[in-house]
Formats: sequence, C-alpha cells, structure tokens
Amino acid sequence: MESRANHRILLGGALLCAAALAFAWTGGPSAAESPQGNQSAPAAAIAKLPVASGARLAGDGKQTRFILDLDRKIEFRAFPLGDPYRVVVDIPQVDFQLDAGIGATGRGLVKAFRYGLVMPGGSRIVFDLTGPAKIANSYVLDAANGQPPRLVLDLEEVDRASFVQSLASQNRPELKPAIADANAAVAATETTPAALPPADPRPLIVIDPGHGGIDNGTQSGEQLEKTLVLAFGLALRDRVEQSGKYRVVMTRTDDTFIPLNDRVKIARTQGAALFVSIHADALPRREGDAQGATIYTLSDKASDAEAERLADAENKADAIGGVNLTDEPTEVADILIDLAQRETKAFSNRFARLLMKEMKTTVRMHKNPLKSAGFRVLKAPDVPSVLVELGYVSNKGDLEHLVSESWRNKTVGSMAEAIDAFFAKRMATAGPAN
Repeated sequence: MESRANHRILLGGALLCAAALAFAWTGGPSAAESPQGNQSAPAAAIAKLPVASGARLAGDGKQTRFILDLDRKIEFRAFPLGDPYRVVVDIPQVDFQLDAGIGATGRGLVKAFRYGLVMPGGSRIVFDLTGPAKIANSYVLDAANGQPPRLVLDLEEVDRASFVQSLASQNRPELKPAIADANAAVAATETTPAALPPADPRPLIVIDPGHGGIDNGTQSGEQLEKTLVLAFGLALRDRVEQSGKYRVVMTRTDDTFIPLNDRVKIARTQGAALFVSIHADALPRREGDAQGATIYTLSDKASDAEAERLADAENKADAIGGVNLTDEPTEVADILIDLAQRETKAFSNRFARLLMKEMKTTVRMHKNPLKSAGFRVLKAPDVPSVLVELGYVSNKGDLEHLVSESWRNKTVGSMAEAIDAFFAKRMATAGPAN
C-alpha cells in the first residue's frame, strides 16, 4: 500500500506540472478569462471569444499557405512534431464558425487539418503533413481594405534531417533517451510524504466520457460522439451520486480535450475503486453494419479483429490532439510491469460481466458483448477498468437510442445497478474497496 500511495503522489505531481506547462504560453488565464468550452460555456462567455469564420489552404507540394479569418487579432504559437509529421498551432480559445467538413481534405504539404478546444481557455489547430516541412513564416495580419484579421502560416518542404533539427529538444528522437534518463534521475531523488488517509471512506468512481475538444470521436451527420458520451456520463454521475454510497470524479465535464494518459492519471491519483470509460463506435462505410452495446476490458491481445480496430483508433486520440503527452518512459515502464497484476484484471472482468447482465435487460447488446483489447485508457494497473461502447452511431437504430433521453435514463439505471452489485460483492469478499 505504501508504494502505491507514493506512486499516486508522484503521478499527481506530474499531472500538475503538465497542466502548468500547458498554460504557460497563455500566461495562465484567470477563471474569468477561461470559458469551459464552446458547447458548455454560457452564451455571454461565448460571445466574448474571438471568432474564426473561415479557413483555407493554398499552394503546392513545395510551399503551402494556411489562412484563418478572424474577427480580431490573437496571439499564437506554432511548432512542428515528428513521427508522424505534424504542425501544431496553439491559440486562445476560439469560437470556430467554420463550414462543416472543412479540413477533412488537404492541399499541397497538408493532408488534412483539425481544430477545436484542447484545454480550458485554449484551442488548437493540428495539420497532418504529407512529409517533412518547416514553418517558413507565421504571423497575424491586421484588418485592412475590408478584409478581416488573418492568421497566416507558411509551410515549406524540407528533408528529414532539416526537419528533425527544427524540432524542440523534447520532441527530437535522438535526444529522447537522454531526456528520459534525466527525468528518471530526478524522480529517483524525490522524497514523498506518507499519504494521508482519505477523509471520505466511500468508494470513488471515475467516469470518463471519451474524446472532447479537438477530438470529436465518431460522427453521424451533426451528432458527435464526444457530445453524446458527455451527456451520458453526466447523467450516470448524477444517478450514482444520488445513492449517497459513492464519490464520483469526471475526467471531463465539458468540451475539453483530455490526453489518454491523463485520464489514467486521474483515476490513479484519486485512488479510484472503479474506472468506467464511455464511448460510441462507428463502422467505416462499406464495412457492413453492426449494432448494440459492447463492454471492453484490457488485454495485450485483442479478442477479435473488430476489437483491435477499435483499440487502434481510440489510442490515436493523443495524436489527434497534436502533442503526444504519453512519452513518460519511467511511468510507462512501470505500467507495463504492473499489467501482470491479476487481481485488478479479475475485478475488471467481474464488473464487465455484472454490467453485461444488467444492461442486457434494458439495452440492445452487440452479438459479442464482452471483448478485450489494448486500450491505453484501461491501463491503470491498480484500478478495475472497463470501456463501454454504448452503440454504433453508424447504425440508424443505435443512433436513435443514443440521442434519446428515455433510452439514456434506462441505460444509466442498469449501469448503476451493476455498480451496486459490484461493490456489494467486493466489500463482502475483500472488505472496503479502497
């Protein structure tokens, strides 16, 4: 227990440091200056945000220009990332009023680009490149001659060697081992105080609505996975809290991007007794139809090809966000070792079975409702974890359920019943969950 508590404190410190670094470039906006996402912020707060009204690409495979039309000048920071080749532009939180589907196709050096909220007070634009390129120029133009202020980014083709030299030291492949060794040396010299006993003895449950911010997840028409699962997660939180038997922490309560590794850290640093990640799947076009809810647990080897496809897609979420925050070698190595812990896996599998039993009485289930795959978000070694795919947004019937408040209430009720059954059995056989 002592080593687990110490590890939680170290992870908590790492999370705080990451948050501080993420806010450093904006000067750390105050609460009054930091709306909590375009979809959840009050209308008055959204009205004060800079507005992006148009975006376009020009040029060819040698030189490509990106232009973003704005209603006022803003500060920004642009930098490249490698493997895969990307360019990231960080800007203050912006109300993106761009045409649907913009960025899905590229031009010249840009294969595609995406945009959205990446943290409270900050938005991000991520460009997927066709190959190595440098930022030749970047600036914001004043409004002039009837034209709005514009953010302009010029990209220029370079060779691999020149691209690597342009990367910041923490992102250069040849320097990562040395940085990792330095981080490990610092961690080894740290001393951590003994963990204080929790003030509230009730089991803590972490509910994790998938995706968010710049990462929309799957989509059908105007229905976005990130919005559907957030509504479901909040409803589940309210139902679980009503019983008074549990504490609940959400990984996100608004349209904010949370890196996968930070979701795991939240569960571990909070000492969670259960982690439930909420998602909605979709099959690519021309790959048939599928329907029903599926419950996933962690496995080094996927239970089938569909599970492997889904895990691969979900694990790319951090690349969608631009900066991959999972390069923490000391922690990853620790997690890979601890994955062998059988007790946590057994509890995860037990909860998955209880969840399937309760959900199948009220919810249409997939023909193979219990599966396993290598989801990064399930890799907390000491927290029983499941990932629930509520259904397929690519299936008309499932989508009708996902947008139905009546269906959501029934499904939330069955999941709350499974949580009660899980903790009743666990406390009866092994004492308090925490």
